[in-house]
Amino acid sequence: MSSMNTQRLATRPNQSSLDLPPKIKLWLLRLLVPLAGHKSFVQHHGFSDDRLADVLGFGEWIDAEQSPFDASAVRKKLSKLYRAAENRRDDADISPCLGANIARLARLTGLSATDCKILEFVVMLKNERLLDDTADFLGSLSSSKLFHVLSVLLDEPEPLIRASLGSLGVLAHSGLVSIDRSRTALLNGKLQLLSDSFADHIASSETDPIALLRDTVALSSPGKLTLSDYRHVDESLSVLLPYLRRALSSRRKGVNIFVHGEPGTGKSELAKALAAHVDCELFEVASENDDGDPINGERRMRAFRAAQSFLRQRSAMIVFDEVEDVFNDGDRFFGRKSIAQTRKAWMNRVLEANPVPTFWLCNSVECLDAAFIRRFDMVIELPVPPRSQRAKIIENACNGLLDAPAVDLMAASENLAPAIVTRAAAVVHSIREELGPEEAAAAMQRLIDSTLQAQGHPPTAQGSPDALPQTYDPAFVHADVDLGNLASSMLRARSGRLCLYGPPGTGKTAFGRWLARQLGVPLHVRRASDLMSMWVGGSEKNIAHAFRQAQREGALLLIDEVDSFLQDRRGAVRSWEVTQVNEMLTQMEAFCGVFVASTNLMDGLDQAALRRFDLKVKFDYLLPRQAWDLLCRYCDVLGLPAPGAALSTRLGRLRTLTPGDFAVIARQRPLRGLACPADFISALEAECALKEGPRSGLGFL
Repeated sequence: MSSMNTQRLATRPNQSSLDLPPKIKLWLLRLLVPLAGHKSFVQHHGFSDDRLADVLGFGEWIDAEQSPFDASAVRKKLSKLYRAAENRRDDADISPCLGANIARLARLTGLSATDCKILEFVVMLKNERLLDDTADFLGSLSSSKLFHVLSVLLDEPEPLIRASLGSLGVLAHSGLVSIDRSRTALLNGKLQLLSDSFADHIASSETDPIALLRDTVALSSPGKLTLSDYRHVDESLSVLLPYLRRALSSRRKGVNIFVHGEPGTGKSELAKALAAHVDCELFEVASENDDGDPINGERRMRAFRAAQSFLRQRSAMIVFDEVEDVFNDGDRFFGRKSIAQTRKAWMNRVLEANPVPTFWLCNSVECLDAAFIRRFDMVIELPVPPRSQRAKIIENACNGLLDAPAVDLMAASENLAPAIVTRAAAVVHSIREELGPEEAAAAMQRLIDSTLQAQGHPPTAQGSPDALPQTYDPAFVHADVDLGNLASSMLRARSGRLCLYGPPGTGKTAFGRWLARQLGVPLHVRRASDLMSMWVGGSEKNIAHAFRQAQREGALLLIDEVDSFLQDRRGAVRSWEVTQVNEMLTQMEAFCGVFVASTNLMDGLDQAALRRFDLKVKFDYLLPRQAWDLLCRYCDVLGLPAPGAALSTRLGRLRTLTPGDFAVIARQRPLRGLACPADFISALEAECALKEGPRSGLGFL
C-alpha cells in the first residue's frame, strides 16, 4: 500500500474502535450474509460502502492500490465474522435505556417478546445511519418480503412476525409500529414509528411512556371557561356529564362524543371544562409537531391509538380536534377517499373499542359519513352562545375593559364566538398599561370587528339588530290590524307566523323589532343576502340553520325580503327555485316560536306559503293624521320649532309618505340644513316625487 493510502487509513475515523453495540453488528452481518446484502456491498474492485467495511474490520482492503482487491477472500472473512457473531448472539444486547423503556411499554400495552424485538430493531434502524444504509442493500421490499427479512434479522418465526405486524397485533393497534402496505420501498420506508422523534425519545433517556408521545399527544392546558359558560347546551350536558362519570368509573369502552360547531364557539374549551368537572386528565392529539409542521391524518390516528394504549389505566380523556384530517382528507371531486373511508372496518373498531373516552371536534358535521355518525354515543352541536351568555363571556374576558353599554352592544352580534372575545381581550390586556380606558375599549372593539369582518360577518359597530329609532311608535304605522292588540295576542300565544307586506319604508321590519321587545325575546334578523348561497343546497342549509338557531334561543325570527324564497313554484325554471320554497315551507311548519316575514312584493308569493301564515298584515302609506303627528315628533327630537297648523294641508297632499321617508330626511338634515318644519316638508315632497305612487285611472283607452 502506498504511503498516501497508509496516511488516508490512519486519518479515517476508526469506527470499529467506537464499540459498536454487538446487537447492531449482528444485524449488519445478518443483512449481509444470510439476506445476501453482500452482493451489493462486495463489488469486483472494492466496497460500495467504505464506512461499513471499516466498521466490520476490512480496513486493509480499503484503497488498496498495490495489491488487487480479493472479493473471494472478503466474502470468506465476512462469513467467518457472521458465524462468530451468531455464536455470541446471546451476549448481544442493546442500550439499557432503550431496553428499560421498551419493558415499560410492554407492561403498559401488553407487547409480546416478538413485538419488543421488532420495536427495538425499528428504533435502532431510525437512529443508526449505518444500519439504515446497510439495509438499503436489500433493495425495495414488498410486505411479504419484509416479513421474511425481519424473521431472519430477529431470529423469529415468520408467522410470529406477520402476527405482530398484522392489523390485529398490539404494535399496529397501539400505533407504535406500522407498515406501509401501499407500495414497495426500502426497509426504512416500509416501517413507520409513531412519530419522527419517537425513536430519539425512547432511546435517549428512561422516561414515563406518555412522555414518548410529547410531540403528538400532550396534556391539555388549563381551560379559560367553565361549564357555567355553556348554559346554552344544558340539555346535552345534563346527559353527557353523568355518562362521562359512569364511563370513567366503570372503564367503559367505546365512549366517543362528537362536538361540532362554527370556529371559535368553544369546542376545545368545553372538553377542558368537562374534564375539570369530572376531575380527570385531558390529553390532546396534536395537529402539528414540535417544529410547527402539520401532522397528516394517518400519523395523528397512530398517535391517537398509542394514547389509547398508554392511557387506558389512567383516569383520563382524549380530545381529537380538527377531525377533518381523518374523516374528510380525501378529494370527493377526484374520487379519493379519506383515511376513515379507506379503512372503514378498522375505523369502526376504533370507535367501538377505545378504552379512553374521546371528544372528536369538528367545525361541520358534514365531514362525516353517515355510517360513522351513528357510531358516536352523542353528537352535540355547539352554537354561538345566546346574547345573555355572550354578554357574560364578554364581561368576564374583558375584566373592566368595556363598560356595560359597550358589553351589551357587542353581545348583540349573533356571530361573536367566545374565542374571538378571549383572544382580543388577551391582546389588549397585554398592553393595557400603555393605553387609557377609552383607548383600551376602542382597541378591543377594533380587534373584534376586524375578526368578524374577515369571517364575512358585519362588525359590532353596526349596532344591535333589535335597535329601534327614538321616534318609533306603532301609532305612526298604518296597518290593517291593531298592532298593539296583535302584540298582546302574540304575548299570550308565544307562537305564530306573520306575513307583513306593503311598500318599502312602511315600518314592517321596525315592527318586528318592536314586537320582539314586547314579547321579551331575542331578535334574529335575516335578510335575503344572509341566506342566499352560491352553492347548490347552500341556501336551503342556511334557511334551516336560521330556524334552528332561533328555536334554540327562543328568539323571534324576522326574515326580510322573504319573497326571494317564497316565489310561486308554478313559475320556477330551475330545480333549486323549488327546493328553496320547499325548505322554507317545511321550516315554517315545524317552527314553534314567533316567525315574522316581510316583503314588498306580495303578488308573486307561492299560494301554499300564503296559507301557512296565521295572519297577513298590510302596511300602507301614512294617513294624514299619522303623518302630522310624526312630523311633530321629529321636529321635537331634532330641536326644530313646532309646525304650524297651516302646514297640515300641505303635508296632507303627500299621499305616499312612509315612516322611512321621515327617517331619511332626519339623516339628511346636516346636508340639507333644515331649519324649520317647512324645510322638512319640502324635503318630504322631494322624496315623494321620486316614488311611482298610486295612479288614477286614465278613462277609456
